[in-house]
Amino acid sequence: MNKTPINITPVILCGGSGTRLWPLSRTGFPKQFLVLSGTNSLFQQATNRLSQLSAADIAVGETLIVTNEAHRFLVLDQLRELSQVSASLLLEPVGRNTAPALTLAALQAVANGDDPILVVTPADQTVQNEEAFTTTLQNSIRVATTGAIVILGIQPNKPETGFGYIRREGAAGLHNEYNVAQFAEKPDYETAQAYFASGDYTWNSGMFVVRASVWLKALQHFRLDIFESTSNSFVNSVRDNLFVRPDAALFANVASESVDYAVMEKCPGSKFQIKMVPLDAGWNDLGAWDAVWQVGEQDANGNVSNGDTIIENTNNTLINASHRLVSTVGVSNLVIVETADAVLVADRSMSQGVKKIVSQLELQKREERVLHRKVSRPWGWYDTIDVGERFKVKRIQVSPGASLSLQKHTKRAEHWVVVTGTAEVTCGDKVITLHENESTYIPLGETHRLANAGAVPLEIVEVQSGSYLGEDDIIRFEDTYGRIEEGKA
Repeated sequence: MNKTPINITPVILCGGSGTRLWPLSRTGFPKQFLVLSGTNSLFQQATNRLSQLSAADIAVGETLIVTNEAHRFLVLDQLRELSQVSASLLLEPVGRNTAPALTLAALQAVANGDDPILVVTPADQTVQNEEAFTTTLQNSIRVATTGAIVILGIQPNKPETGFGYIRREGAAGLHNEYNVAQFAEKPDYETAQAYFASGDYTWNSGMFVVRASVWLKALQHFRLDIFESTSNSFVNSVRDNLFVRPDAALFANVASESVDYAVMEKCPGSKFQIKMVPLDAGWNDLGAWDAVWQVGEQDANGNVSNGDTIIENTNNTLINASHRLVSTVGVSNLVIVETADAVLVADRSMSQGVKKIVSQLELQKREERVLHRKVSRPWGWYDTIDVGERFKVKRIQVSPGASLSLQKHTKRAEHWVVVTGTAEVTCGDKVITLHENESTYIPLGETHRLANAGAVPLEIVEVQSGSYLGEDDIIRFEDTYGRIEEGKA
């Protein structure tokens, strides 16, 4: 007689800004949405890995993705490129770290009366050996059926000061699981050497496998405040198609805490059983440009290059060219990252210091910290191609059937010229149709909307003029994408 399969729910924690991978990673387009290895983004890779965990005794259910309002359409766009992935998006009103995020997923998982095992991973990691990853996760799922909380520990290949550690004890169990004796903070180098030499320590991967009810009971035991405030917010959620929106005012009262501090580190010696299963699958959290170089495809001289590059007498260097030719002569051990509006040059061993550059950008309130020159929107994209005193020029592409919000600006006027496609333009109480090489003018303060009613992408050139040209000069009246409260076009 066949046994009932173990029901699992993949959970992807898709927050974070990835500041150490600036200038490719930015607040508006963080690293989990970048393609840094292979052909898919890190988020897509994580989604695919968890969707392929099925086995004779394991059934994979709907994926739960915990993200935020600002990134929800990026998530949807990238999900559309994947086949056979069913997902719901839990939208955090504000960032409160991983413990509340996982709690939202657990509450959603049990909302329909089921109690699946949650397989939880961050969205911004890479794995080179997917077969080993799948086998390890399947074993971890089987361990979690006993009621244990299971954490994946990365087999270290060197002393590392950038990760937390897990100390194991005793012999391996049936599914290669070990008892967890202790969690250790990020060590200094001497301590890391001792950890590595002992063979008793693994790196903390940030990946967990736990039954939903077990997580909720553990959180209720160790951090009742987080359990209650997150539950109150979730009970008052609003569902909008694929989006689940917890109550924003109630979620603002949730304490910000990580899964490790809230629960995991308190489990050893408690009534909650915690196990560690080692993972040896070419894992990397891509926490800095040096890590991207390590996992990249290196040439005979140790160089990793992407884009239009010419390299001479160069060694052990990462070159990422996004918009123009980048050439190097006689350099070694560098990171060179070029985008349309910024260039980073750093000693590869110092690439963790990029976050200091991002801090300076924040202090100077520079837009390069937040957005790329080309910005994705749910209706298409825009690319700011020139900016000067009292003017800004954009290329705008609107997808077939899509439209911008009905809106007005208080400090700028706009000229629109259709390059390709057919534009339906609302200006005041008039609606007109524009074809290629035709144009119109939107006066300052006039209510307007741009729509593409055609079957091919619409592209226009927009020339803005006025005293202030920021993206937050917008008043919305109607919006297909629920952005009435946001200051983005």
